[in-house]
Amino acid sequence: MSKSKLASGSGLDPLYWKKIVVVLCLGWAVIWIYRTILTPIFPEIQATIGAHSNAEMGLIASFYFFAYTGMQIPSGILVDKFGKKVVLIPGFCLFIIATLLIGNATSLTMVYVGSLLAGMGCGSYYGSAYSLSSENIPLERRGLATAIINSGSALGMAIGLIASSLLVKSMGMNWQLTIFMITALLVIMTLVFAVVIKGGSYSRHLASQPASTATAAAPEEAEEASGLFSLRMISAYVMYFATCYGYYMIVTWLPSFLQQERGFEGVAIGFSSALVAFASVPGALFFSRMSDRFRTKKVQLIIFLELCAAVMLVCTVISPDSTTLLISLILYGLLGKLAVDPIMISFVADNAPKKGYGTSFGVFNFFGMSSSVIAPFLTGVISDNTGSKVMGFYISAGILVVGTIIFFIVNVMMKQKRNRQTAAQA
Repeated sequence: MSKSKLASGSGLDPLYWKKIVVVLCLGWAVIWIYRTILTPIFPEIQATIGAHSNAEMGLIASFYFFAYTGMQIPSGILVDKFGKKVVLIPGFCLFIIATLLIGNATSLTMVYVGSLLAGMGCGSYYGSAYSLSSENIPLERRGLATAIINSGSALGMAIGLIASSLLVKSMGMNWQLTIFMITALLVIMTLVFAVVIKGGSYSRHLASQPASTATAAAPEEAEEASGLFSLRMISAYVMYFATCYGYYMIVTWLPSFLQQERGFEGVAIGFSSALVAFASVPGALFFSRMSDRFRTKKVQLIIFLELCAAVMLVCTVISPDSTTLLISLILYGLLGKLAVDPIMISFVADNAPKKGYGTSFGVFNFFGMSSSVIAPFLTGVISDNTGSKVMGFYISAGILVVGTIIFFIVNVMMKQKRNRQTAAQA
């Protein structure tokens, strides 16, 4: 019986997984509009709440990511226990309250509290989103579909950076109005989640179908599934920590670096920073398609992309002119975090325990996002003490190289072990 016939005959929507891809992509877009809309307009924010140091302003992002990171494992467990929809919608409702608080803030403390609540609300998203995608997207489409979902991050990042620079810096709009616009988008997305996402029974029904009809893993990949804290999974956690460190340093401080150390002005700051996001979409789509076609080469592809990203981070700060700097940013977007994310997520889905996707992705993202708590504040401290953010870029590249080496060693060791076992059995 065909997949479409089985789906229609059992009352399931054969297009459901495609709807999931679109909705999750839009969800990431709204989250990333919020994440990036504040950083280019720190001076305008300080005109309302008072002057503060770079380290204090960097804490706005750190508070958000601290709460976001802390929510990853609890929300993953809740997703496995109660279902994605039950966790996701209340989380976005809390996010809405947070943006209203920030939009009405009159002090840095109020912005901190709003950022903390926003991080808690967004913390419901990752485990819910990738549990939905892993359970509902056919295996042969998983990498490409995940890249499309993740492209929402790039779309949101570009909109956030450009909108804040264009609307606030160039057109003089009050920065609070941009926050209230995000509030409206969040309300719309919450309603979309409520309408489109099915209850927990839908995913369990789909998962119970025969392997030939839905998302069952290939036999060789099923054999690779391992424990939550196996060496292979730990290597993925380390790799994601290193990947996220550089990316969130860029997201938080690149606009300030371009303005204060490279002389960029006005809307040019937002457009130049958004090059990372624009370039990441074709990179993610191309490399995720490659990982779908060559599933046994995921480790090699991850290592190649991570080393290229480290080189581009260094090239960004040693570039002698603006043209070379912009080329480095484009290549970082093409080869960096957003390009490697779909492959890493597919790698985790292949190796994680199949009965706890929410928890597995929660732990994975917890380790990755831990770096986002450290990077904004540490780079701010470095900037305050040295007058430059250049050292922050070097540290990011160094962490990425070390993480890649650990990931490489562990996976080579595991492959050699499996080859010895296969030879012994033969």
